[in-house]
Amino acid sequence: MEGAWHVRAKGITYDTGWVRRGAVSRVRFDPDVVERELRIIRDDLRCDAVRVTGGDPDRLELAAGIAADLGLEVWFSPYPLDLTADEMLPLFADCAERAERLRRRGAEVVFVAGAELSIMAAGFLPGATLEERVAALTRPGGAREHVGALGARINAFLGRAAATVRERFGGRITYAAVPLERVDWTPFDFVSLDLYRTAETADRFAEDVRALVAEGRPVAITEFGASTFRGAGDVGARGLEIVEYDPDTGAPLRLAGEYVRDEAGQAAYVRELLEIFDAAGVDSAFVFVFALEDHVHRPDGDPRDDLDLAGYGIVKVYEDRNGATYPDMRWEPKAAFAAVAGFPRGR
Repeated sequence: MEGAWHVRAKGITYDTGWVRRGAVSRVRFDPDVVERELRIIRDDLRCDAVRVTGGDPDRLELAAGIAADLGLEVWFSPYPLDLTADEMLPLFADCAERAERLRRRGAEVVFVAGAELSIMAAGFLPGATLEERVAALTRPGGAREHVGALGARINAFLGRAAATVRERFGGRITYAAVPLERVDWTPFDFVSLDLYRTAETADRFAEDVRALVAEGRPVAITEFGASTFRGAGDVGARGLEIVEYDPDTGAPLRLAGEYVRDEAGQAAYVRELLEIFDAAGVDSAFVFVFALEDHVHRPDGDPRDDLDLAGYGIVKVYEDRNGATYPDMRWEPKAAFAAVAGFPRGR
């Protein structure tokens, strides 16, 4: 793409693994592989920033340190899953201290104090698990029933979280929200949203982004992207719902039906949203995600076993081979990889 580029930081999410019921979604975590992938993110994807997410503080610190050494702006993003407020605050305190050590080394670091807590964490909506909380929201009348009180609960916690982080971290902070949470952004330096276009919002999506930027605070889109099956762009953030998960471990098992691979559709979605964010004057935008290690690509055999169709990764991860484009890596770029690379670096 030629011409002016207005987003300050073009970024991507780098997943170090969700921790759920003691299990980590990313089994392999080799520092040499992490460095190689982050170098590819800098050099080949031409990103300025990386949002390092996950539930293990040691992994977060390691990946964030490598990214900083490579000159990338780091959005240090602990991702609590099914934790309560009282469990999250010590995690944020620990991670804030790690992020501050990195910042004092000269790195540009933004601290992200959690993400989508209404759905991902416990105590803000009914339900002990992610699936139960999503069900509470999506059943008929569920959103109307819960949204009013949700904002008050979220903002009360975020005030505590921001204070906890600022006691330990001297850089800029934010929170990765979903729009229904109605966040009070006063304690934060960025308005940050995980924001997906769907069939229902497509006609007003660009206008809504422009209105958000017009409010005057720097706006970061901390998550956007699409799965890799035909029609995934219409459902936005709900692409993983086509997967059957183990009820005990949460591990992906198989697809719930047969779906058609559509890498071109994923790439078009990512490119179109980058164009919208660029035109609106968004400060920072983070594609979700570089790779989802547990949603592997199985091109041979039963199509329902090809978990990558549900995956948001811009690379498809193999479980039994290396790729061709990067023969030392266990993945192959999808069309969306080129779509991200095709946008210039930030201004």
